[in-house]
Amino acid sequence: MVVETIPQTVGPVYAMAGILAFAYLWWRGFLSRRRAYPFLAVTAMFGFLIFAPVAPYQLQGIVLGEAGPGVPVGAVAFGLGVMLVLAFVFGRMYCGHFCPVGALQEIASLLPVRKVGRTQKAAPMAVRGVVFALFLVAGLLYSYNLLGALGIRDFFYLVPSVSAALFLVILALSAVVYRPFCRFVCPFGALLAVPSSRSRVRFVRTDLCIECGACERACPVDEAKRGDAKAECYMCGRCMEVCPVEGALVYRRPDE
Repeated sequence: MVVETIPQTVGPVYAMAGILAFAYLWWRGFLSRRRAYPFLAVTAMFGFLIFAPVAPYQLQGIVLGEAGPGVPVGAVAFGLGVMLVLAFVFGRMYCGHFCPVGALQEIASLLPVRKVGRTQKAAPMAVRGVVFALFLVAGLLYSYNLLGALGIRDFFYLVPSVSAALFLVILALSAVVYRPFCRFVCPFGALLAVPSSRSRVRFVRTDLCIECGACERACPVDEAKRGDAKAECYMCGRCMEVCPVEGALVYRRPDE
């Protein structure tokens, strides 16, 4: 149940501090996919406790001109702008581990069931682009809360509703299709893909790579090949986990 007395600013501060910490830990080689699991649980808890940092819904508020009681729209826009800058520097760390919506989907993806759509990248991005256009038109022209209709707020507020049930279906689908909301729907994810594709620091192969293809087979979004832009890389760490050669895959600047 969301506790209204806790300032929602706690969420963005947690996310920004977490992104910086994760970037350092990946850089130093101290972090792994499994070591990051507890943060997924903490991030999901923040969603239910303070409904933050849920950047997609905050972006929806900006489009509708309703950032929340006593919250200036400019302050929310500034916070989202900082997230975009961090994505340009460090990649989609926010989506991967510090967005409650993304964290719940990542947790669902851990279920040992057959996965589909692992090699699809262009189609989900195209669908998300169309959804983003609809998101803007619906919000700016008709003041329609598209993400509200998908049940994000009702789900985290534990409100029994049809829209909350719809979002629960999306989460259940995450066990089979990797991050369906992030890849096919999320408007903030559509924005983050742009700076992430030019991120200054990312997972890169070194000269030690033996071209075994293990990372490419493990990647759930087809972003592990040489030359991939990493626009859809959610920093999940699966590629690092399966790499058989120490030092062949590192978190560094591409030009190092």
